[in-house]
Amino acid sequence: MADRVLVTGGSGFVGAHCVLAALEAGYDVRTTIRSPQRAADVRAQLAAGAALGGTDSADAGDRVEFAIADLLDDAGWSDAVAGCRFVLHVASPFPMTEPKDPDELVRPAREGALRVLRAARDAGVERVVLTSSFAAIGYGHAPTKRPFTEVDWTELDSGRPISAYVRSKTLAERAAWAFIAEEGGHLQLATVNPVGILGPVLGPDYSSSVELVKLVKEGRLPRLPDVYFGVVDVRDVAGLHLLAMTRPEAAGERFLATAGDALSAPELALLIRGHLGSPAGDRVRTGVMPTWVVKAAAPFSRRVRGSLADIGVYRNGSSHKARSVLGWEPRSREEAVFATVDSLPPRLR
Repeated sequence: MADRVLVTGGSGFVGAHCVLAALEAGYDVRTTIRSPQRAADVRAQLAAGAALGGTDSADAGDRVEFAIADLLDDAGWSDAVAGCRFVLHVASPFPMTEPKDPDELVRPAREGALRVLRAARDAGVERVVLTSSFAAIGYGHAPTKRPFTEVDWTELDSGRPISAYVRSKTLAERAAWAFIAEEGGHLQLATVNPVGILGPVLGPDYSSSVELVKLVKEGRLPRLPDVYFGVVDVRDVAGLHLLAMTRPEAAGERFLATAGDALSAPELALLIRGHLGSPAGDRVRTGVMPTWVVKAAAPFSRRVRGSLADIGVYRNGSSHKARSVLGWEPRSREEAVFATVDSLPPRLR
């Protein structure tokens, strides 16, 4: 009998790819969803991913079971982790716009992580891999050209702009490590901290990084924000989760996931334009919006307000640790961008 892995949030962009990666590696998978109706969404994404990888989608569906659980409720978590050797805790809210109240993100991220860890410990799970983020590493610091690494932590009290999402991921990961140190027992923890996640879109749920690619591709941004961001392919993020789950040397460690140096928004746009060619690429704009315009719009748009911490700030990360310790070899930034562009539904083109 194959070992069973619990993947929380299997209906999400990263969660669905983690389910696929675990199935491909020979594991049986249970995944949490918040309502029974989401099971069909997960199966549809698995079928799309199986077709993309040339595998049998029917087999993927047969080896996945579902558990109903919510990050803000204790109910269901003991059943979800029962009989699982490993847990990939991927589920965490990531809205496209800044919430009115940061606790809308902080509570489910932090409390959800603790619920999963507590249930995993009580069930005798061997290791939990928490999907954290570069958001928990590279924010709140003075401007620097040096690449951030796993020893860095976001400084929430620096006085620099911090979005609710950045706050939620930082507090959730801090709480997870504190739990392991104080009451984790024999439970092991590792975290994966990705930069902006791109790659094949399997359904309607995807990252804000994919949303940016979509807007650029469709020519809906006449001017681009003055931002820089790292890029990593979602398939490589899923692969790193499995390495962090199984390799002995990964226990107790953080792993920053990035495919290379940070891209600027115009560099991203040029990649998309070149990949699309003419005439589709002609709609892609590469000009940058003045910072004063962004700041002037911030009071009137929660989406713009949530991006202020990134405007004009260069942040870079290093994946040397994941590469050297775990042998992780990600796809290039270009491959991640092109896979995103090619997988967006035709109606969005």
